[in-house]
Amino acid sequence: MRSAAAVAGTAAAGLVYSTVLERRWYALRRVEVPVLEPGAWPIRLLHLSDLHITPAHHHKAAWVSALADLRPDLVINTGDSLSHHQAVPMVVKAFGTLLDVPGAFVFGNNDYYAPRPKSPHRYFLKSTPLPKTDPLPWRDLRAAQAERGWVDLSNRKQVLTVRGQRIALAGVDDPHLKRDRYAEIAGAADPDAVVRIGVAHSPEPRVLDAFAEDSYDLVVAGHTHGGQLRIPGYGAIVTNSGIDRGRARGLSRWGADMWLNVSAGLGNSPYMPVRFCCRPEATLLTLVPRA
Repeated sequence: MRSAAAVAGTAAAGLVYSTVLERRWYALRRVEVPVLEPGAWPIRLLHLSDLHITPAHHHKAAWVSALADLRPDLVINTGDSLSHHQAVPMVVKAFGTLLDVPGAFVFGNNDYYAPRPKSPHRYFLKSTPLPKTDPLPWRDLRAAQAERGWVDLSNRKQVLTVRGQRIALAGVDDPHLKRDRYAEIAGAADPDAVVRIGVAHSPEPRVLDAFAEDSYDLVVAGHTHGGQLRIPGYGAIVTNSGIDRGRARGLSRWGADMWLNVSAGLGNSPYMPVRFCCRPEATLLTLVPRA
């Protein structure tokens, strides 16, 4: 009886921790990435992903807005900002004065369509998306970001000047929904840029291989939530994408010459409000010259 009670108590404590505490315990991850041309000035890139905002997320919005104190040179949002039909004003509140910084974005599956209830088995063990029938106001989200100067990189290229230096950006629309059209951006990036950055929501290998083939220095992506549930000593249980578990979050190499940063994201589906050993995060990537 005592053993059963102890097990039940431990399980209850774990449930409270993962559903109430950890998923609101936001973290800032700082990483240095040697991708710039020799002699370039360092660039502070703030990578945001998977906010999954609803109108009730005042605490999350305040935390994200305070990231402006980091004084980033560039902000990239890799999608899934929405989780509610009336969420766009709260997303804008979250971005706050970050919208005054040069920025770029792509969309994720939950920007286009509202999340739906899933069984834990389907959520964690199957990556095939459910049929999408409930559109979200992604056009309003695009307008809110574009009106402040952020660039929509959905199957597009753009060159931005940051700290007097040319940054070549290229992005694809959400690969998870198979909206990516890499052929529209294929080819070598701007040779005069100090760095070439690819942007995608879901880190699908076909997209990463294409960016690597075109000699991009860095790709930033999200979607995986870092696995959302991680087992100590094992890592992510699943990635909900084609990428391997070892790359579910953080910085890694893809091929010989390209870096990949996958954000664990700042939110979760409202129908799966749990994180374990996988704190929600934003990432400050300091881009520095290659040795």
